[in-house]
Amino acid sequence: MAAHSHIHSVQKVADQELEEKLGHTAVLDAKKATDDEHSQTLWQGLRENRKAVLWSILLSMTIIMEGYDGILIGNFFAYPEFQKKFGQYFGDKIGWQVTGEWQTALNMGSTAGAVVGGLINGYMASKFGYRWTLIVSLGALNAFIFVVFFAPGKEVLLVGQILCGLSWGVFATLAPAYASEVCPTNLRGYLTTYVNLCWAIGQLLATGVLRGCLNIQGEMGYRIPFAIQWLWPIPLMVVCFFAPESPWWLVRAERLEQAKHSIVRLSGEKTDEQINNQLAMMVHTIRIEADATKGATYLNCFRGPNLRRTEIVCVAFMGQILSGSSFAYTPTYFFTTAGMDTAQAFNLSLGAKGIAFIGTVSSWWLISYWGRRPLYVGGIGLLSLILLLIGILDVSAGKRGLWPSGGLCVLWLFVYSLTIGPLAFSIIAETSSVRLRPLSVVLSRTSYQLVNIISQFLQAYMMNPVEWNLLGKTGFFWGGTAFCVFVWSYFRLPEVKGRTYEELDILFMNGVPARKFATTHVDPYAAPAIVGTGDTAEVKQKVQSTQD
Repeated sequence: MAAHSHIHSVQKVADQELEEKLGHTAVLDAKKATDDEHSQTLWQGLRENRKAVLWSILLSMTIIMEGYDGILIGNFFAYPEFQKKFGQYFGDKIGWQVTGEWQTALNMGSTAGAVVGGLINGYMASKFGYRWTLIVSLGALNAFIFVVFFAPGKEVLLVGQILCGLSWGVFATLAPAYASEVCPTNLRGYLTTYVNLCWAIGQLLATGVLRGCLNIQGEMGYRIPFAIQWLWPIPLMVVCFFAPESPWWLVRAERLEQAKHSIVRLSGEKTDEQINNQLAMMVHTIRIEADATKGATYLNCFRGPNLRRTEIVCVAFMGQILSGSSFAYTPTYFFTTAGMDTAQAFNLSLGAKGIAFIGTVSSWWLISYWGRRPLYVGGIGLLSLILLLIGILDVSAGKRGLWPSGGLCVLWLFVYSLTIGPLAFSIIAETSSVRLRPLSVVLSRTSYQLVNIISQFLQAYMMNPVEWNLLGKTGFFWGGTAFCVFVWSYFRLPEVKGRTYEELDILFMNGVPARKFATTHVDPYAAPAIVGTGDTAEVKQKVQSTQD
């Protein structure tokens, strides 16, 4: 205990000495770091931050696992062996089916668990950091998989889904937050949208495994896909243990010496001056935000300029569900209930996931040239149109329109993966304030999951042949919700491309309209000695609007 206290005291003294050293030239050094980020080319950013890119890629692999796990249940509803184990027989015409209420319960179980896990994660990540929160969550998931694998009935399977959802809620919120904090401005878009690529990879793997196990007789036909989940947690726990902690989190925790060490571990070819400047910029940004945010709680996310930021991250993420993803993203069950052969439906779904992979990779090129706002607004508008066309096909052509509807679902998935799918992760990670990022990302994911619960309830009844049996007409409903998001995004979604976190803080503090974000000039260092003044008005004076 005495030794631990001595180490803590030494660390505190070192942090104080470093803070005093930074304080003398903090604004000047921070400005140099900001200018350096703006002047960096893509290749310079990769060279100077190659280790950060590597660690971000490795930690984002937790999303591959979540993408794999998350679509198993939805696809199992079209799985013959799963239907026999957990469903009921409805006669020769319909066959075995999991009833609408149990489809809803099993889908909502993991979602409800993810909501709780995400909310707990907001406090855990803020208090204990990203690494240890991920390690504990991965260890817990390793145990929870036993429940779903050995589930003897629907009730136990539901409990297992809820427990697994606790961990999935952590992965979905920490990966984009970590990616946005360890890399500079010109790499943020690539690495935050890479999170969606991991999702697509996981779902592609899951669909391939499901297709491969389709003809296995008996309970192992659906248990093997569950068992493959055990391949992920332990290797990822090792990766998280050796990964550097986010320097932004360490600065928020006032552990400056450790933050500097973390920057060194994340850097490639940075000089000592660049490292010190980067640390000064982080301290400077945190202190600017301290003027508008006292403390870091969920309540602070709904105060002052942070209320607008919370609205943006929540609605942008909910847009993934409201765009019709419950219907068009995993259309296997739709096609089987509409009369398509089960093997052909899984083949089509496998091809669609490959298209999603291509779309996400292509989005990296688009996001670097077009930014976030144009792609999100255009993407959600196009998705709305595709869904309406699917509904029209179902009304006008019936089963003759099944394959054209399948082609439209594949087109929908490509557009989704090219636009709002990956962009939502970038928007939530970049728009939230640095001090409140873990909590803001959790709120956005919780909003997503709450809408997802409603979506899964409706979708289970819309598609089930023993319930509402709407089939392709479901496209009318989701086309309408997607159009509502389109209208919101046109008026409320700002462009954050190329902005440092300091610049974004000032833009939001000044209440700049969403459509003017890209054309507003910001100089966080225009006035001297703004750090520590506690006067938000001084910060607001730094914004000068220059409209085209």
